Amino acid sequence: MGRNMFGGGPGPWEEPAWDGWWGDNPPFHLPVFVLTHHQRGVLECQGGTRFEFVTGGPEDALDRAGRAAGPSDVVISCGAGVARQYLEAGLVDQLLIHLVPVFLGAGTRLFDSPALAAIRMEQRDVVEAPGVTHLTYKIAGEARSARQEDGAGQS
Repeated sequence: MGRNMFGGGPGPWEEPAWDGWWGDNPPFHLPVFVLTHHQRGVLECQGGTRFEFVTGGPEDALDRAGRAAGPSDVVISCGAGVARQYLEAGLVDQLLIHLVPVFLGAGTRLFDSPALAAIRMEQRDVVEAPGVTHLTYKIAGEARSARQEDGAGQS
């Protein structure tokens, strides 16, 4: 996950360090790798959730998550900025967008990058619910294919 999703605000971690939105027993119950620019020690929580803070970039975080997941899938849960970094790097197999019709007036645009022009998405599923539409896309295209041929990590 990205630093903003974990919380605590921008910049270096302040003391006492932010422990996330979820209290003592977060709902994850597995290792979570938080992509950040600022080092911080591991945060162990009840229920098996372990937050590790990764400063080595998206590929490093994905490599660590892949090793922890073993044969299971890795889910990247994040906002537009982190999602765009993974898409640009060709590290995404599938994209789930949860679209809520709320205009915030500001923020980061997911697809606002010329580097994404080579990426093609095939719509796989649409689920409409009150107040939200869930969109699922399979990622295809030159950027993703090149990464797969190099044997790079996948999500």
